[in-house]
Amino acid sequence: MAYVICQPCIGVKDTACVEVCPVDCIHPRKDEPEYEKADQLYIDPSTCIDCGACESVCPVQAIYSDDAVPDEWKDFIKKNAEYYK
Repeated sequence: MAYVICQPCIGVKDTACVEVCPVDCIHPRKDEPEYEKADQLYIDPSTCIDCGACESVCPVQAIYSDDAVPDEWKDFIKKNAEYYK
């Protein structure tokens, strides 16, 4: 299981989640060239350790465990995974 960043992050890209992630699985960071081009932040499902630290600090409540993503945002599970391919 992994966490997924969903629609509320689009256009916001608050990086509080990046700062608390113990395994550096949330990108792009502000210091990465892709940051300006990306519409949101993404969690790498193969690196995420399911700790939940990111979920509690997200100011727009955009982060969900993949089994709790609201139905209207289920496509974000694939969107997060595809960012890392």
